[in-house]
Amino acid sequence: MQTTEREAVTHNLERHGIVGAGPIHWNPVTPALYEHAIRRGEGAIVHLGPLAVRTGRFTGRTPKDKFIVKEPSSEQNIWWDGNQPFDPDKFDQLHRRVAEYLRGKEVFVQDCYVGADPTYRLGVRVITELAWHSLFVRNLFIQRPSDAPPLEEPDFTVISVPHFHADPERDGTRSDAFIIINFAKRMVLIGGTEYAGEIKKSIFSVMHYLLPLQGVLSMHCSANVGRSGDTALFFGLSGTGKTTLSTDPDRQLIGDDEHGWSDRGIFNFEGGCYAKVIRLSPESEPEIYQTTRRFGTVLENVVYNPETRRLDLNDDSITENTRAAYPLSHIPNSTKTGTGDHPHNIFLLTADAFGVLPPIAKLTSAQAMYHFLAGYTAKVAGTEVGLTEPQATFSACFGAPFLTLPPRVYADLLGELVTKHKTNVWLVNTGWSGGPAGVSDRMPIAYTRAMIAAALDGGLAGVPTTPDPVFGVHVPERCPGVPSEILQPRSAWKDPEAYDHQARRLAEMFQRNFEPFAGLVSAEVREAGPRVG
Repeated sequence: MQTTEREAVTHNLERHGIVGAGPIHWNPVTPALYEHAIRRGEGAIVHLGPLAVRTGRFTGRTPKDKFIVKEPSSEQNIWWDGNQPFDPDKFDQLHRRVAEYLRGKEVFVQDCYVGADPTYRLGVRVITELAWHSLFVRNLFIQRPSDAPPLEEPDFTVISVPHFHADPERDGTRSDAFIIINFAKRMVLIGGTEYAGEIKKSIFSVMHYLLPLQGVLSMHCSANVGRSGDTALFFGLSGTGKTTLSTDPDRQLIGDDEHGWSDRGIFNFEGGCYAKVIRLSPESEPEIYQTTRRFGTVLENVVYNPETRRLDLNDDSITENTRAAYPLSHIPNSTKTGTGDHPHNIFLLTADAFGVLPPIAKLTSAQAMYHFLAGYTAKVAGTEVGLTEPQATFSACFGAPFLTLPPRVYADLLGELVTKHKTNVWLVNTGWSGGPAGVSDRMPIAYTRAMIAAALDGGLAGVPTTPDPVFGVHVPERCPGVPSEILQPRSAWKDPEAYDHQARRLAEMFQRNFEPFAGLVSAEVREAGPRVG
């Protein structure tokens, strides 16, 4: 690095309160970051070239350690029922301590974009002490042109120091780990955790704040587009198939996780994907599987043989949440623009471990808003200690941990956009059929793909539907490539009375979950939920 460049870098880091850090690596490219990561002992190169890393004690997000600074410019907008406030003075103190920690330390900086639509794009600077975190950022966010100068004034800055541990009594944190967003300072501080997903999701929370205030819906969803230009969105919590179903060889992938919907259409926030890879199937998920065999991919907590360096994607001894972070260019059938037209179809994905929701159903606009606010899926018995039967999980807007504004803001925007653009909304159960988990089998992915394909190509447009007796959603009587007997869930159960009991249980859970929203939505939306009795 030449002196003039170093002076510019030092000046820029001083603007972020960081003085005396060095050496500073400014926008290093992927091969260079590999070299730095290996030199520093941060990971290992495994079979066919991915970089395998471990994230230590945190193998997922730590939502109880995430805060938003309570300050005048944003506090009236923040959804405080879903976010923890943090004291502005404590933030400044912690920022100073983090900056002092970085004095004399090697630092990696990436200047990148978030948002494929230039109108709503953020220039983001990520400063971190780990080379592989810098590679993660380079993969997940949108790379700026290689000859672009450093951002003169980033719209947001992330400082991530995994090896710095807070003192809760002194710093005001809950533990030694912290993720703190300050909208006034346009800064995120992250420490005490090596899980790189915290970087990605903190900026997602920022977009969840900024975009709706501009009339743009920010969404936790994947998106793809067909040959005729028809865009589809896939909402779903972890394990529902959001990434798998949107990565379709017959359709171009726009993105697998975070998007905006403006008056111009759909745009990806990111330039890469962050896919779960536990028990990944080369037959069912060939495109994603191949990314685990590519140079440039970062593999988090994936087990490999230390001698042969071959992966074991079935090994969950470190965590169920094994991840691959790779650029969109690793998916052969992905868009180069990261954008699409207004969606023709939206799929709300749920993995219903109770086995009572239909495998596919058409929703009215009121039902769409109801189920969007509910954000339902279910955990399977055995996935957590003490979990002996299915457990319902509700996450507003299919992403409550990342919402910064009240859920109704996002639901209202969705309702307006769906109505304006006459978008079809479908509820798709990728979970169990014919009984609960442990008794029945999960819906074959081939059937789910056939149902989604039929919805996308108009194959369900003229098919008669029957209202579900409990949930009221409109279930097609037939679907190409799918046995008719599984479309009506009650008919798929050997014991219909057992189905009735299980359906009532789940309906009651829906009703209890929706109580906080009942006074905030129209009567039509309130009545769009399941009925008990």
